[in-house]
Amino acid sequence: MANREFYDVIIIGGGPAGLSAGIYALRASMRTVLIEKASPGGQVTLSDEIENYPGFQNINGYDLSQKFLEHAQSYHLEVLSQEATSLEPGLERHTVQLNGAEQLKSHAVILASGGLPRKLNIPGEDEFYGKGVSYCAVCDGFFFRNKTVVVVGGGDTAVEEALYLSKLAHKVYLVHRRDALRASMILQQRLKADKKIEILWDTILAAIKAGEGQVSAVDLQNTQTGETRELAAEGVFIGIGFNPNNQLVPAGTKVNADGYVCTDEKCETNLSGIFAIGDLREKYGRQIVLSAADGCTAALAAAYYVEVKRAAENL
Repeated sequence: MANREFYDVIIIGGGPAGLSAGIYALRASMRTVLIEKASPGGQVTLSDEIENYPGFQNINGYDLSQKFLEHAQSYHLEVLSQEATSLEPGLERHTVQLNGAEQLKSHAVILASGGLPRKLNIPGEDEFYGKGVSYCAVCDGFFFRNKTVVVVGGGDTAVEEALYLSKLAHKVYLVHRRDALRASMILQQRLKADKKIEILWDTILAAIKAGEGQVSAVDLQNTQTGETRELAAEGVFIGIGFNPNNQLVPAGTKVNADGYVCTDEKCETNLSGIFAIGDLREKYGRQIVLSAADGCTAALAAAYYVEVKRAAENL
């Protein structure tokens, strides 16, 4: 086992951002470790089709994530399948506590912890999770062949879920609280051309109902009139975005109102030597290619930061 007393760079999170950071950190000859409590790949592994990552006209998320991992491992990236439970900044060293007694120390830390699906927090959502309520069409769509399902949201995530489900389900209702979608235009065009998908504008889900332990209907409410009605459906897919996994973000780190970490153009936080990348970072777009770019940027900046620290220590 490698001596884990000290690293140049510690990366927390193994999605596209973290794996990209690993590639660039190792290319800069940094002693690097990546910590990932689950399987490397992050949320991208849940995507059925990816058509906008340069170099791949069409690839599924699992295959793309494997290519990221294989590329990083070709540089002998050390990956720890453990959970990081805390990050303590220091003037000379930063300390990462693992789930147990082990601590890792480093000059620089790159946080790439991503996010988790955002919930509606309505009656029936938690009770019937796994019994008709899902946050991943690719994971669970198979169980809804020739059934009626509801997808909630108006961004890329929700539209992609609806398009995927239309290949399996008998009928797909897309429920959106406004009168216009936020999704990219190419996705909107595909959505509106799909005859199996019906958009319910100015509408929210008020409750999820079940019969015999399985989802059987939803209560809908019109945001303009307040009128409510029941819609029969056997599945509910919630695609309203993600909340950042910011539990490891140290106290004193600047974050925005939604909990995303604020950084400079180097992806560095206001705490020296601590970087935030991918879906954890405040930025305009949330795409795989942008997460990978964040990883590159942060690793290059971290490598420079480490070299400056080394030079100062040798004076």
